[in-house]
Amino acid sequence: MIDPHSDLRSVREATERLLTAVAALDNAAVAGPSRLPGWTRGHVLAHLCRNADALVNVLEGRAMYVSGEARDADIERDAPRPLAGQLDDLRTSAARFQDAGSAPADWERTVELRNGVKDRAARVPFRRLVEVELHHVDLGIGYELEDLPKDFTERETEFLAQRFTGAAGVPPTRIVTSGGEWRTGGTEAPGVTVSGTPADVLGWLAGRRDGAALETVGGPLPALPPL
Repeated sequence: MIDPHSDLRSVREATERLLTAVAALDNAAVAGPSRLPGWTRGHVLAHLCRNADALVNVLEGRAMYVSGEARDADIERDAPRPLAGQLDDLRTSAARFQDAGSAPADWERTVELRNGVKDRAARVPFRRLVEVELHHVDLGIGYELEDLPKDFTERETEFLAQRFTGAAGVPPTRIVTSGGEWRTGGTEAPGVTVSGTPADVLGWLAGRRDGAALETVGGPLPALPPL
């Protein structure tokens, strides 16, 4: 069962971990490459700041972004900032998100995200948690998929397995880790079983690892659609 208030606490804790790690960087490190192709660490941090504001828009009934072009332009504008500017924006945008999430609300209402995606308002805090945790890993500053909280890894694995259910070109797939078992892809046999550590499976599903460390039975490792 989704508990948005518990997820908001998790977002706060994950943000504090991120802020502590980023504060140890310098301007050169912020300008250096992240693990995301074409993005510096500054791009990742700028995206996290603007995503917090975008999710405030969602919670308050506005469009998540004015447009895709405006979203991209905001990230490009903010990416070159020095460390101090990134940290200040990261703190203040995170606080705005927490304030919006703490306001009395109907968590069962339907909200609209980017590209017309609809979801329950109660899932918005977890969506923010995903952004903070995975992009912390994307910075490449010592926080790895193996360091993610166990509960988060299992929930995000389940979320992504649901997302790829019925996806064109993905065969019926059984996913097995020490944390649980999930199914994704199509529904017609024969199927494929994919197994590995929780971190390696999540990395594959989230597009952070190529799946080379995974074991497959019944066929090759499925190619997943981009997120």
